[in-house]
Amino acid sequence: MTAEPALRTRTRTALDTLRTVELAELQAVADLQTRVDRKYIIGSAVAADLITALGDGLRVLELDGARDFAYESVYFDTPDLSSYFGSAHGRRRKFKVRTRSYLDSGLCVLEVKTTGGRGQTVKERVDYDLASRDVLTSTAQGYLDAKDLPAGDLRATLTTRYRRATLLEDGGARATLDTGLVCISPDGQLARMSGQVLVETKSTGAATAVDRHLWAVGQRPVRVSKYCTGLAALHADLPANRWNRTLRRHFHWQPDRS
Repeated sequence: MTAEPALRTRTRTALDTLRTVELAELQAVADLQTRVDRKYIIGSAVAADLITALGDGLRVLELDGARDFAYESVYFDTPDLSSYFGSAHGRRRKFKVRTRSYLDSGLCVLEVKTTGGRGQTVKERVDYDLASRDVLTSTAQGYLDAKDLPAGDLRATLTTRYRRATLLEDGGARATLDTGLVCISPDGQLARMSGQVLVETKSTGAATAVDRHLWAVGQRPVRVSKYCTGLAALHADLPANRWNRTLRRHFHWQPDRS
């Protein structure tokens, strides 16, 4: 089971009007591995209007003529879901471990996300073998052990698939637009976020132009985590107070199998 094959037509058409940015420049200007994230779930028409309104100040990542790309992430957690509960209960020391695969290019990385002292997301990554993306190799376990994470207890608990377009603001902030999000449990159960665009703004802290535009049209940041919200959508027994509103409005559980 894969994510939707492309962004919805109106949003895609708007993206086609933007100037482009190459990956090397995007990484040099706005790598933002330590950052503040804000997330929004909006309709495709709102996303298209956003791109049109800010078009003169935006560029879109383009690789080999494509402006949106297929992603897959495999999340790892302990048997007692310490990563999930760290977020669900708002613990100060939180972590996420995942592999992220860029399916169009065949590249893969191992990512570790932790929360900094001022609420910032700190993300570290190392190259990884695409064929091993759903397991933690001994090399990966050594890397995680060095960061005082429970490497030996981690196992794959959720896979997410979606398509992403990446925008760069002239001021250096970054935003991503994700569509067709599908969350898949190890036994093949599915939860979807259908017909919506998940927007994430990423900056050093200040509101971005994308944030300000969305606020002006009545959109506000929402609590959503692909891992935690997806896992809660598939397991009704998990505490999900932080994401209940998002679950009710935007996620649909399907008891079929991929």
